[in-house]
Amino acid sequence: MTKERFLPLPEVKSRIGKSKAFIYTHMARDEFPKPVKVGRSSVWVESEIDSWMRRMIHQRDAA
Repeated sequence: MTKERFLPLPEVKSRIGKSKAFIYTHMARDEFPKPVKVGRSSVWVESEIDSWMRRMIHQRDAA
Protein backbone atom coordinates (compact mmCIF):
# COMPACT_ATOMS: atom_id res chain seq x y z
CA MET A 1 0.00 0.00 0.00
CA THR A 2 1.31 3.44 -0.97
CA LYS A 3 1.29 6.10 1.71
CA GLU A 4 -0.24 9.39 0.64
CA ARG A 5 1.36 12.59 1.79
CA PHE A 6 -0.20 16.02 2.13
CA LEU A 7 1.71 19.05 0.86
CA PRO A 8 1.19 22.60 2.15
CA LEU A 9 0.93 25.45 -0.36
CA PRO A 10 4.59 26.57 -0.02
CA GLU A 11 5.76 23.08 -0.95
CA VAL A 12 3.33 22.85 -3.89
CA LYS A 13 4.57 26.23 -5.15
CA SER A 14 8.17 25.08 -4.82
CA ARG A 15 7.54 21.77 -6.60
CA ILE A 16 5.82 23.27 -9.61
CA GLY A 17 7.70 26.56 -9.68
CA LYS A 18 4.53 28.65 -9.87
CA SER A 19 2.79 31.25 -7.75
CA LYS A 20 -0.24 31.00 -5.52
CA ALA A 21 -2.16 33.03 -8.12
CA PHE A 22 -1.30 30.49 -10.85
CA ILE A 23 -2.42 27.59 -8.65
CA TYR A 24 -5.75 29.17 -7.66
CA THR A 25 -6.50 30.41 -11.18
CA HIS A 26 -5.95 26.95 -12.63
CA MET A 27 -7.93 25.30 -9.82
CA ALA A 28 -10.88 27.54 -10.71
CA ARG A 29 -10.60 26.31 -14.31
CA ASP A 30 -10.41 22.66 -13.15
CA GLU A 31 -6.89 22.50 -14.57
CA PHE A 32 -5.06 21.90 -11.29
CA PRO A 33 -5.78 19.57 -8.34
CA LYS A 34 -7.94 21.02 -5.62
CA PRO A 35 -6.78 20.95 -1.99
CA VAL A 36 -8.14 18.91 0.88
CA LYS A 37 -9.21 20.73 4.04
CA VAL A 38 -7.48 19.42 7.16
CA GLY A 39 -8.74 21.47 10.05
CA ARG A 40 -8.27 25.09 8.96
CA SER A 41 -5.48 24.25 6.53
CA SER A 42 -5.68 23.49 2.84
CA VAL A 43 -3.23 20.84 1.69
CA TRP A 44 -2.69 19.02 -1.59
CA VAL A 45 -2.35 15.29 -2.15
CA GLU A 46 1.22 14.62 -3.28
CA SER A 47 0.25 11.96 -5.83
CA GLU A 48 -2.23 14.36 -7.47
CA ILE A 49 0.47 17.02 -7.83
CA ASP A 50 2.87 14.41 -9.25
CA SER A 51 0.19 13.27 -11.71
CA TRP A 52 -0.47 16.87 -12.82
CA MET A 53 3.26 17.35 -13.43
CA ARG A 54 3.41 14.15 -15.51
CA ARG A 55 0.43 15.37 -17.59
CA MET A 56 2.19 18.68 -18.27
CA ILE A 57 5.29 16.80 -19.45
CA HIS A 58 3.17 14.50 -21.62
CA GLN A 59 1.38 17.48 -23.19
CA ARG A 60 4.72 19.11 -23.96
CA ASP A 61 6.08 15.92 -25.52
CA ALA A 62 2.92 15.30 -27.55
CA ALA A 63 3.02 18.77 -29.10
